[in-house]
Amino acid sequence: MLALAGCFDHLLANGVRLRNRFHKEEMFGKAPRSGNFIQGRGPRFRLALELGRTNSRQNSLLQSNTTEVPLPATAAALTALSEAEAACTRCPLYRNATQVVPGEGAVRAKVMLVGEQPGDQEDLAGHPFVGPAGRVLDRAIADAGLDRKKMFVTNAVKHFKFEPRGKRRLHKKPNAYEIERCHWWIDQERAILKPKMIVALGATAARSLMGRPITISKVRGEALPLPDGTPIVVTIHPSYLLRIDDADRKEFEYRQFVTDLRACASAL
Repeated sequence: MLALAGCFDHLLANGVRLRNRFHKEEMFGKAPRSGNFIQGRGPRFRLALELGRTNSRQNSLLQSNTTEVPLPATAAALTALSEAEAACTRCPLYRNATQVVPGEGAVRAKVMLVGEQPGDQEDLAGHPFVGPAGRVLDRAIADAGLDRKKMFVTNAVKHFKFEPRGKRRLHKKPNAYEIERCHWWIDQERAILKPKMIVALGATAARSLMGRPITISKVRGEALPLPDGTPIVVTIHPSYLLRIDDADRKEFEYRQFVTDLRACASAL
C-alpha cells in the first residue's frame, strides 16, 4: 500500500499545486477560463487537477482506509481517472485495442470485482463484462443474492489483447509485463474507492493484486489479507465456465463460483 500511496500522493500534491496556481493567476487576472486552462493538457495533468479540487481535509481522506471520501470528490476522481486511462501508453496493448475499458460501478462500492482484461465485446462497447462472460457473472451475482449495481467492476489489464484469426479476434492472455504496467491503474481505483473486499476473478487478476503468481485451487474461496489489510477472495474467471462442455461439471463449477461470490455478503 506504500507504493500505492506514493503514486496517489504525487497526483494529489500536483493537483493541489495546480489548483492553487490557477486560483492565484485567476485572482490577478492572468488566468484564462478554466476550460481553456485545461484544454490541451495531458490526461495525467487533468487527473491531478481533478484530484486537487478537494480541500486539504478531503485530500487526507482520500488516503485514509477508514474514512469515506465525500461523494462528489469520489465521483470526480473516478471520472478523471477514466479520462487518464483513455490516453494510457504504459504498455503496447493500446496500439491495437479499439479503446480503453475502465472500471465502472457504484461510487460507494464496498466490493470490487477484478477480471483479467476486456474481451472482444467489451473492447467494442467500452464497458467491462458485457459479453458472454459478463452474462455468466451477472447470473452468478444474482444467484449469490448480491447486486452488481452496488459493486465496482474492473479488469487487471485495461486494453484487449488478442490474436487476429481471419475476421475474428481471439483472446490472448496478458503477460507479466503487461499485468505489471497496468497495475498502476488498479492502485488508483483502490485508492479512490477504498473497497472493503476485493474479488479476483481468475489467475491474472490474482497475480496483479497479490504481486505474484497464484494457484487458484490452493486459495480459492479464502479471504486473504492484502498488505493494507483489505481482504481478497480468489475465484475462477466466469469465462472458464463457458469452456466446460460437460453439463454436470459445468453446473458443479458454477455452484462453486456462486459460493465464492457469497463471501462478499459480509462486505455489503
